[in-house]
Amino acid sequence: MKTLTKEMQAAITPAMALDLLKEGNKRFVNNLKVNRNLLQQANETSDGQHPFAVILSCIDSRTSVELIFDQGLGDVFSVRIAGTIINEDILGSMEFGCKVAGSKIIVVLGHTKCGAVRGACDHVEMGNLTALLSKIQPAVYDEKTETENRHSGNDEFVEKVSAINVKRTVHAIIERSPILKEMIEAGEIEVIGGIHDITTGAVSFYDDTLMIGSLSFQADVKPHYSHSPSALARAD
Repeated sequence: MKTLTKEMQAAITPAMALDLLKEGNKRFVNNLKVNRNLLQQANETSDGQHPFAVILSCIDSRTSVELIFDQGLGDVFSVRIAGTIINEDILGSMEFGCKVAGSKIIVVLGHTKCGAVRGACDHVEMGNLTALLSKIQPAVYDEKTETENRHSGNDEFVEKVSAINVKRTVHAIIERSPILKEMIEAGEIEVIGGIHDITTGAVSFYDDTLMIGSLSFQADVKPHYSHSPSALARAD
């Protein structure tokens, strides 16, 4: 598998970027990872990097995006924080990844059985974790279908909150970053949310969160604050 160059990155469209991630996850699920010389990739990226994707995911030890999407060194920017929430620093990192470094897609990736989401469902307060979990709380309140046992012991409630949290985060990126919103409207990048099943390894993307061109966001969530072309071949 060749290391991404600036020219290869430029040839990838947002739709192709999503295909590359989907294909990589299929390889991961089927235990068919691509053979890479990581040391060679380290050497080849020492003078510059050209990742095709920015992926926001949780710090959970089971959710390394390079592994679950079968990507190598220099392929993706990985932004990790408990609960897959955003703040100014994360938004700035995304703006750098797309506007400056040329990435073509932003993925907001939640996962099943998320400890941070469970903590938010239980309204946990503990040191600095209190402020972090408060950013997930709106998703807890937005979940209306579970009227009983609205706590971490209700697995179905937790997973519904996780999905809402991902969709809220996607929407909040557009609400809070004029730079990324402009790039989406111009068709330069796309943003999409998804969930990683830590049991099977499979990633499911939420089609109703896909934002590209006209910002066709369809998920019925409130903001925090107010195609398939063939994937680019990178064979040896």
